[in-house]
Amino acid sequence: MTYFDQVSEAAAFLRSRLGQLVPKMGLVLGSGLGAVADAVAEPVVVPYGEIPHFPQSTVVGHSGRMVAGLLGGVPVILMQGRVHFYEGYTPLEVTFPIRVLGALGLRAVVLTNAAGGIAAGYRIGQLVALADHINLMGFNPLVGPNEPRFAVRPGAGLRFFDMTEAYSKKLRALASAAAEEEGFPLAEGVYLAVSGPSFETPAEIRAFRSLGATLVGMSTVPETIVARHMGMEVLGISCVTNLAAGLGVTALSHEEVFEAGRQVEHRLARLFERLVPRIVAYLETEP
Repeated sequence: MTYFDQVSEAAAFLRSRLGQLVPKMGLVLGSGLGAVADAVAEPVVVPYGEIPHFPQSTVVGHSGRMVAGLLGGVPVILMQGRVHFYEGYTPLEVTFPIRVLGALGLRAVVLTNAAGGIAAGYRIGQLVALADHINLMGFNPLVGPNEPRFAVRPGAGLRFFDMTEAYSKKLRALASAAAEEEGFPLAEGVYLAVSGPSFETPAEIRAFRSLGATLVGMSTVPETIVARHMGMEVLGISCVTNLAAGLGVTALSHEEVFEAGRQVEHRLARLFERLVPRIVAYLETEP
């Protein structure tokens, strides 16, 4: 069975479990942010372990299940947790869930993550929209045969494609406006991705800052590349869960990351309840 066939089988299984619910967009919830799924009304829950060929989350803070239902009155599907390269998964396995979301017909996805803050002035718990990224993970998930059948829009699925606007300017503008209405500013930043699982050294953080990075993490970039290959629009939002190595006064730990995520997840849920209907309305005006 080919990779495309595996994705198609997983998507067909999900459709059968969702019944009459047809999601309009997808959201991926990062470390400590999984409780955003609690805001979904009339939820249909599907553990990753029940979905054919689907990779399983092994990290604390990643529940490992799909949650579909209504968010802000709009049908959505959320990934409550993701898998990572550092868990031992291949790039194809890491991005398999995004391929499945595309196979469901979704044309936009929101990718959230827990990130270390590099830029001066970031505070723990701050939400930052991604304007761009730097891939230092050591791989590109599209290496190998190209599969144009993954395209969700005409003209997508190309071997070589433009990444000038990896993160949609329109979705960022909608998110900024929604955040302002919620009473907080949504800054923009540049996310630098490393493979992990060890945290970065102070020297690496100084190097990343010199490259223009304002955030550092271990996810999101492979998913963004694959989503853009398919023609999906991407909104990336980082939660600053710790100050990067050399910038804080305490040792870095995953417990710190998880706890910071828990403190901000309710704010994120309110933002999404306001934002998701606007994104879907925008998508409906696009060809």
